[in-house]
Amino acid sequence: MVFDHVVKTYPKSSTPAVDDLSLTVPAGEICVLLGPSGSGKTTALMMVNRLTEPTEGDIRIGGRSIRDLDPIELRRSIGYVIQQSGLFPHLSIADNIATVPKVLGWDKKRVKERVAELLDVVGLAPAEYAKRYPSQLSGGQRQRVGIARALAADPPVMLMDEPFGALDPITRERVQDEFLALHERIRKTVIFVSHDIDEAVKMGDRIAIFREGGRLAQYDPPATLLKAPADDFVARFLGADRGLKRLTLIRLGEMELNPATANDGALPALDADTSLRSALSLMIAEGAGAVRVTGGTGTTLGVVSLDAVRKAGAA
Repeated sequence: MVFDHVVKTYPKSSTPAVDDLSLTVPAGEICVLLGPSGSGKTTALMMVNRLTEPTEGDIRIGGRSIRDLDPIELRRSIGYVIQQSGLFPHLSIADNIATVPKVLGWDKKRVKERVAELLDVVGLAPAEYAKRYPSQLSGGQRQRVGIARALAADPPVMLMDEPFGALDPITRERVQDEFLALHERIRKTVIFVSHDIDEAVKMGDRIAIFREGGRLAQYDPPATLLKAPADDFVARFLGADRGLKRLTLIRLGEMELNPATANDGALPALDADTSLRSALSLMIAEGAGAVRVTGGTGTTLGVVSLDAVRKAGAA
């Protein structure tokens, strides 16, 4: 997907909501739009499916301009996930997921099979959940149904507008993890609006930071963004703890491990897939100078010290 010098100016406004936005989102990647309130994140998202029309410039999906597509057909070809899922309360879970396939004229057998497939994909047993209604589900379950509905017609692009913002912290982290695991399988191109820097670092293959006035300040992978902010605005926006945020991106298994000794058996143990930020938190909580790194069978692979974690955050 390509944003090509896109401008959005609303009537009676003297300044653009989005100003000269140019960036490319490679197919199959998650791009998170991040910035202060009023910086044009949601406006940029809404221009992709023409819920608001660009004033200038162009947006291309798969090389084709959105201006050349009928707006209704365009929207049917793009998955859309919003905060609190936006499910129809009077429809069953199955009928919510089937909304777009039915509009597209799929036959009943194909629709039923697709609903069952997607409920399995998002971890909700079809026999148990298909006939329920949104009010009978938890917030996290409703959000998973919202994701399933967005995927129903197998769209190449998904738009997600703060989709996990209304969830409690524990549920939010679990649903984020579930979506990332799902994305590894389906590899959709995703535009994801967030106001949470930690969420952006976790979810995004690339992050676009907007300034007030809708101008792009920096567009890079999270590791580059955190290591080399483009200017003082980006550095301030990311926060003084950006070194800690970088630790989220590094796994214990990626570190050079020290051999474990007999005396290391009492150290707290963490799986190799654990982030250095989680490892640091555990070391501080336990008063430990290192952690043991274990493999899938619980075998000790080696040891990572507090000093090694500190150096990784500063590198």
